[in-house]
Amino acid sequence: MECNEKVYQVIIASDANGRMYDHFEFLARVSVNAANSLLDGLLKDIRNLQTDPFRYPVYNRPYLPVGKYRYILSNKRYRIVYQIIGNHVLVDDIQDCRQDDEKSILNK
Repeated sequence: MECNEKVYQVIIASDANGRMYDHFEFLARVSVNAANSLLDGLLKDIRNLQTDPFRYPVYNRPYLPVGKYRYILSNKRYRIVYQIIGNHVLVDDIQDCRQDDEKSILNK
């Protein structure tokens, strides 16, 4: 990392953390190795948000404020939804893209 790169503090909201472990536990019923791989991939992508979280696309949905959230597609089918507030990146949701978008915890 270059010396002049800004480093953001990444915080995983408790709801998002719970959702991540729900995905892990569900997959572990089929394959523990696959579940471990999923968790490793999600955490790696979340850690990558420490540098340049603006590189990922804006997450626009009709029920969300325009431009507030961004997302990463992780492990081919999971969406990590986050917002940038000052020097912090807050991971608000981890969604299985195969499920109905209306089940998002952001749509409360």
